[in-house]
Amino acid sequence: MRVHLIGVAGSGMSGLASLFIELGHTVSGSDKVSTLETERLEKNGLTFHCPQNEREVEGADMVIYSSAVKPGNLAYEAAYKQGIPLVRRAEALAAIMSRKHGVVVAGTHGKTTTSSLAAHVLRVGGMKPSHYVGAEIPILGTNAYWDHAGELFVVEGDESDGTLTNFQPRHAIVLNIEAEHLDFYEDIHAIKAVFRQLLEKTSGLTVYCAEDPVATELCQGRNKSVGYGWSLEHDFSARIIELRPSQTEFEVFDSGKSLGIITLGIPGKHNVLNALAAIGLATRLGVEFAKIQQALTSFRGARRRFEVKHQGPHFQIIDDYGHHPTEVKATLATAKALNPKRIVCLFQPHRFTRTQLLKTEFGAAFSDVDVLCVTDVYAASEKPLPGVSGQTIIDEVRAQSRVECHSTPTMLEARNKIGHLLQPGDLLITLGAGNVHEVGTCLARDLKVVESLLDLLKHEGGGVVKLYEPMANHTTIRIGGPAQYWIEPRTISGMQEIVKFLRGASIPIRVIGRGSNLLVRDGGIRGAVIHPSKGEFDEVIVQDNFITAGAGARLKKIASAAKAAGIGGFEWMEGIPGNLGGSLRMNAGAMGAQTFDQVVSVRFIDANGEIREKWKAEIKANYRSVPEFDQHYAVSAVLQGHAADPADIAAKLEASHSKRRTSQPIAASAGCIFKNPETTPAGMLVDQLGFKGQSRGPAHVSEVHGNFIVNNGGAKARNVLDMIADIKQSALTERGITLETEVQIIGQDEPQGM
Repeated sequence: MRVHLIGVAGSGMSGLASLFIELGHTVSGSDKVSTLETERLEKNGLTFHCPQNEREVEGADMVIYSSAVKPGNLAYEAAYKQGIPLVRRAEALAAIMSRKHGVVVAGTHGKTTTSSLAAHVLRVGGMKPSHYVGAEIPILGTNAYWDHAGELFVVEGDESDGTLTNFQPRHAIVLNIEAEHLDFYEDIHAIKAVFRQLLEKTSGLTVYCAEDPVATELCQGRNKSVGYGWSLEHDFSARIIELRPSQTEFEVFDSGKSLGIITLGIPGKHNVLNALAAIGLATRLGVEFAKIQQALTSFRGARRRFEVKHQGPHFQIIDDYGHHPTEVKATLATAKALNPKRIVCLFQPHRFTRTQLLKTEFGAAFSDVDVLCVTDVYAASEKPLPGVSGQTIIDEVRAQSRVECHSTPTMLEARNKIGHLLQPGDLLITLGAGNVHEVGTCLARDLKVVESLLDLLKHEGGGVVKLYEPMANHTTIRIGGPAQYWIEPRTISGMQEIVKFLRGASIPIRVIGRGSNLLVRDGGIRGAVIHPSKGEFDEVIVQDNFITAGAGARLKKIASAAKAAGIGGFEWMEGIPGNLGGSLRMNAGAMGAQTFDQVVSVRFIDANGEIREKWKAEIKANYRSVPEFDQHYAVSAVLQGHAADPADIAAKLEASHSKRRTSQPIAASAGCIFKNPETTPAGMLVDQLGFKGQSRGPAHVSEVHGNFIVNNGGAKARNVLDMIADIKQSALTERGITLETEVQIIGQDEPQGM
């Protein structure tokens, strides 16, 4: 028989495809995208169609479709027109189950973990079960497997659309029953009705969680019912001995009698209950307890079920599929048991209907969190509901607790916000059934670098390392997207080791001081930004008429030190807001003077991370450009002045200060935008072209000086760049002048993804 599956890339449908292939059928399938799972299936015999089309169903004896496939789908409509039987996924699965003794695992949450546990325990116990579960389970090999020799078939049931009633299993495990999927069900009573039908069709064991009131209501007292929970009064019970970061140790009791101690290979109190379900089933089916112990110790969780994405010396990242309030609360309780410094949670609400109907429960589910970020709702094919968004969750959490909350609608915003918030000792947990795990994956990659940098600085005088530091905090115009890695060393040797590490890791390096004369694009800076501003970099030492200063020393500080020592020649520095490192790299100047007029020598770290020193004569210094420091990083310099009368120094300092105060805007700016062309000063040209006072959003050409674009608050780099482009085009068109920017423009435009 030839079977065709629409939506075959999904976890449920791909498992079904595996089963049909193993049963010897000819199998084809289609989906909007290909995945690693479809590639694996193709190697096993699947004929895969992507994109979907009308002809893919030709010759099929049966077409199976998932709940996500709706009428209007090309393949679905073609099958309907050709009279090919259309079968829902659950109906096809029920038909396969009829060939064996089915074990259906059902409940609002915990199904994937429990069905995986049950399949693994039965396999280790020698019962050769087949299985069908809703996620990739490394220890099981694949999400679905057909063993021709065994009689049992463990299946994860799906209660979301009422299709549990299609199954007629030998045994059933009922974990919990709550008001969920209320976009399909009218109320909890309708959900109970579906579970009752399943139980009425179950001929063998009914294993149920006696801690859940609704499961107990429906299952207790049935023929061959087996209840489990914390009390010794239940058929199976457990006493937790120790909760660990990656496993849990507990004692198992059968009707009050101790069977022994088990070390479960996944963490969490809720997973002990899931394990009890598998223990109860396996024990009643005759599996030896020693085999059960062996299986549970070796068990490793499903993908996206408290999955450890990163476990480092400073940070932990966990990812979990939980998207129902009960799941969220249980998962966060497990995280809290690991005793991190703080729990930072990124939650992606799943479906608008669930968010709306369970908002109160969600509001109470995050009490164990220190910092909560919430994304937009993952629609999962639903249409948006007015007034329902990630903010709905935040409002409820704030109403019920004092948890620090942040709205991060997109994955990129979430990554940047959380990366910047994280502190050593934090545990980050990403929660949700959509694509929220992508943030954890990205952060895990970058935090490995952060941890290496922190460890380097620890042995070299200390310092600061941050992820996704907003460059708007470090530019005088208060604009700029995030720096991927922001590093503040305190010593020259520390910076030297940092440069060596970054070079070895092929991570781009940029050194930035106070951020004057700098415009960072809205997408920020990929790679590392080193900010040498404190410690050795801020030192200013005066000896005779020479000043030795660190690259992080402010020019204003150097001018002040020179004044105190009676050294002239540094007065022009008072009016420049930058520091020495930037001044050296750009050969900054004012009042007819420039930096290299006073340089004696410069110490720097070269591209290989070695410290070198060059005399002024060895360094080519151009107007507003010193190529020597494009790839080399100045760490200090010796500057020379001359003995001068204190009154003369004071007068020149006041003149510098006054000129800046009267000729330059007070508002946030990057300094002069354009280099002065030969014919006309740039400020005068901008004024003549009529741009003075014009705006692009909050970016505004200053009325005080036309060569300054100021940020009136909230301006983006895009606003400034658009204004620069307008002025340059006008200068070229109307005056034949090609303006060159003096301000440095760096970074990338706003990225579309992570």
